[in-house]
Amino acid sequence: MDFAAPALAVADWRRRVFALYQSVRAERDPAKAHALWRAGRDDLLINHPASPVPAEKRATYGGAPVGPYRPELRFDAVIDTDVKPDRWEFESATDGVIPFSLVGVLHLPGVGDLDVWWLESYGGGIFVPLKDSLAGRSTYGGGRYLIDTVKGADLGGDLHVGRLVVDLNFAYNPSCAYSPEWTCPLAPATNRVDVELPVGEFSG
Repeated sequence: MDFAAPALAVADWRRRVFALYQSVRAERDPAKAHALWRAGRDDLLINHPASPVPAEKRATYGGAPVGPYRPELRFDAVIDTDVKPDRWEFESATDGVIPFSLVGVLHLPGVGDLDVWWLESYGGGIFVPLKDSLAGRSTYGGGRYLIDTVKGADLGGDLHVGRLVVDLNFAYNPSCAYSPEWTCPLAPATNRVDVELPVGEFSG
């Protein structure tokens, strides 16, 4: 798979991620949707030229280790928008300051609370990162992503009534988990939970 310019490869990567999540949302069985997501994401990580996995490692990379699907960790959650305005800024080595504003909070039974952020940069998007107590051990130390709509990672939900599908089984590693050439917004303190979540992508 060759592209005339690296930017076109990244554009194709994002197009394929959007298409993958569209297929995931269309599949009514969450476990089958998870298997579809896992296969699609592995294909991108292993074979796509815009993969964050370094090119010299892709030939031997077997895909991201992923925990078995646990249906109790899927939530159709209401965004609690009764929150004080807040702002979070991530200083990127390549893109300068990336600003986020607080949209609301997700209250997930048995897990904890996660803030829902809005990317204030061009285009905007909903962003929900996650850092559990396994971070630095079996999950990436900087945390993982659940929802990042600007990049296509969107599991659905009725936004008219303020609901998001939050399925922790789909937690995935940011690009910086694979290579220091990438810089990524990492989970702030309000998106850290004091439970172990052995689902989604692991590190390694």
